[in-house]
Amino acid sequence: MQERYGNVKRANAFYDNQVLDYLTPEMREFILRMKMAFIATADQHGECDNSFRAGPPGFIRVLDEKTVMWPEYKGNGVMASMGNIMENPYVGILMVDFFETAVGLHINGHARIVENQAVEAFGGIFDRLAFATPFVESPEMKKTPERWVVVAIEEAYVHCSKHIPMLRYLDGEESKEAEVGRRAGDVFKAKNGERAWLQPPVCSPEYDAEPAVAEAPAEIGTVRFAQPPPRRHTPQPIRK
Repeated sequence: MQERYGNVKRANAFYDNQVLDYLTPEMREFILRMKMAFIATADQHGECDNSFRAGPPGFIRVLDEKTVMWPEYKGNGVMASMGNIMENPYVGILMVDFFETAVGLHINGHARIVENQAVEAFGGIFDRLAFATPFVESPEMKKTPERWVVVAIEEAYVHCSKHIPMLRYLDGEESKEAEVGRRAGDVFKAKNGERAWLQPPVCSPEYDAEPAVAEAPAEIGTVRFAQPPPRRHTPQPIRK
C-alpha cells in the first residue's frame, strides 16, 4: 500500500524516527497519566475485536521499559479479549490524551494472562515497579481484579495530534491548553532511541512460545496454553 500510494519515503522516515521496541521515559510518564485505553485483539483466524478499558491514572502498570500490564475486572462474561489472547497472544493498545496534549501512544506486543492470586503474591514488588499504584482499588469502588494481562512490548510509537480532538470533562472544568511542543514532532523522544534491528543481527533464534496463561495457584485448576503464530523478529513499517 505504501508503494501504491507513494508513501514509502514518509513511512520509512516514521519507522526510523518514531518506532521503538521499548518505552522511553516520556512514554512511561504518559502511560501513568492515562485513564483509558483501546485494546485490539484477534483470534486464531484473524477475526478482530476492539475493546475499551478505563481506570484511575496509571491503571495500566509500567513494570519496566519492555513490559506493561492491566487489570481485568468482572464484566459481561463474554471475555472476548482474553479468549482471543488464548488463541493469538498478539495485542495492540492505543492510549489517547484527549484533554491535555492531544497525542496518542501505540503499544503492540504479545500478551499472557496472569491470575490475580499470582499477582497478589508479588504485590509489593509489583507496586514498587509500578510506582506504588495500588493493586486493589479504593474501598468505595469495591473492585478487585480477577486477573491481569501482561504484555511484552514489541513496538511503541506515537499517534500524532493532527486529527485528535481536544475534549473537556463534564464537570465544566476547561481542559488544559495543549503544549505546542508536545503536540508535534518527537513527543516521546524516540527519534534518537536505540533500535536493535538496525544493527547486524547476531543470530535469528526461533521463537520459543510462552504460555498465554501463567500458572495459577493449585486451587484454581488447570490452565490452557495458546500456541502463538510466528513472531515478527523486528517491528515492521507502519501501514496506514
